[in-house]
Amino acid sequence: MWQKLKSWAANLKREVLALWFCCRHPRTPLAAKLVAAFIVGYALSPIDLIPDFIPVLGYLDDLIIVPIGVYVAIRLVPPAVLEECRSEAARWIEQRKPEPRNYLAAALIVALWLALGWLAWRGLEDRF
Repeated sequence: MWQKLKSWAANLKREVLALWFCCRHPRTPLAAKLVAAFIVGYALSPIDLIPDFIPVLGYLDDLIIVPIGVYVAIRLVPPAVLEECRSEAARWIEQRKPEPRNYLAAALIVALWLALGWLAWRGLEDRF
């Protein structure tokens, strides 16, 4: 069971990396680029929408959002482009380059949390 789970996680990592290359590919349609950019940004962001220290929900978002998003993005990318990007991702992994980071996605998630905190604070301030 652990081997299957490990294999699934490695495959998901390769697919996210391939989508990262799809975002930069000129023949990828705009809709596919937008979905892929969101998923890649979310998966590679050092900050999660729901922090991992929150019991169950912290990991549940990663187990649901990323695989479903990868599936949707892959369906939107033309097969020839996807194969080309998968090959590029495989070469990237073989060379053991560090994972790309998406700091824009991290900044957006931090901004979202700050906005939610501010709204909650304003809502509580009006009640007291």
